[in-house]
Amino acid sequence: MDDKVILQIAGKRIENFISYEVEADLYHAADRFSLELATPDTAIVPGMHCELLVNSKVEMTGIIDFVQKGYSKQGRTLTVGGRDLLGILVDSYVEDFVTLKDKTIKEIAEFLIHANPKTGRPALPYISRCNIVGGGLWGGRDGGKPFPGFSDVSQEFTQPEPGMTVFEVLCGAAVSRGLMFFSRADGTMVFGRPKTKGKALYTLMNTISGKGNCISAAEETFDISQSYSKVTVIGPVKVKDRYGPVVMEDVPTTVVDETFPFYKPFVTKLYSDSETPDLYARMLLEKQRKEGYQLIYNVPGHSQGKTNFMINELAQVKDEMLEREGLFLIYNRKFKRSKLTGTTTELKLGPVGLVTA
Repeated sequence: MDDKVILQIAGKRIENFISYEVEADLYHAADRFSLELATPDTAIVPGMHCELLVNSKVEMTGIIDFVQKGYSKQGRTLTVGGRDLLGILVDSYVEDFVTLKDKTIKEIAEFLIHANPKTGRPALPYISRCNIVGGGLWGGRDGGKPFPGFSDVSQEFTQPEPGMTVFEVLCGAAVSRGLMFFSRADGTMVFGRPKTKGKALYTLMNTISGKGNCISAAEETFDISQSYSKVTVIGPVKVKDRYGPVVMEDVPTTVVDETFPFYKPFVTKLYSDSETPDLYARMLLEKQRKEGYQLIYNVPGHSQGKTNFMINELAQVKDEMLEREGLFLIYNRKFKRSKLTGTTTELKLGPVGLVTA
């Protein structure tokens, strides 16, 4: 399959590039892209809405953040770059003190992103037109399926205030329910969890026999410097005192990583009751586990069979060189093209089932 990248912007389809990088990450907001165009006279300005297509499939919906022009003895150059639509939420700040009582996670998102007729606040551009998928979903491209045991119980209140970004508020609301907040390629906002089961969409092989091999380079890193055997979160929890009324008390919640090689405790304190200590403790432990292990594969092209490489999908790995075999989650994907390496894709893999803030 001859992988083809297209930048679709202001009714134009730009298809010729000298180099590019298009990155998507499940655990970090605002996926980034940068493209050096082969036609340096193309008219592009920051703020334009765009779509990036790979093999005719939308792989990112975003905004042009920067335009860089130049020239040398080799000729003129034009590089453009930007982020996906979550970048708008990362950059946009809450303007007013407001208490959102008894709101579901989807209702909180709609309030912050859509226009507010009472205050005259306009809707956030572009992303306010996108769908919002409520909590309790696996969040895959299949549209998302509820996972067992989830209940989108409204917190008594969520307190956005000036100085917080819209993304921070929505990420906190997600964490308080044991969820992540991320987006799909078309801009759909998802409160859900990474895919943990189902059929692997890709197979990544490096065998001694060479049969079926598709990996051109690999790197595996173990790093326990920022990981801990025990995570304790001290945070406000509703308790009943002996006289009857319900009060808030700071209560410690602890989770343990049985796989950690030695005793190493971590303790932190929550100063807000918008996040529950037990869920937050689990989030921290899972985040540490994810950041402590990294498996990176480089493969030729941007697709396998007729399917583009995508994040939040499963890959079956058989790597006899690194002695890795099993099911892994693709949480980061970077499409790359350069004169030196040609067209390649970098994939970052991790254990299935991790949810991080």
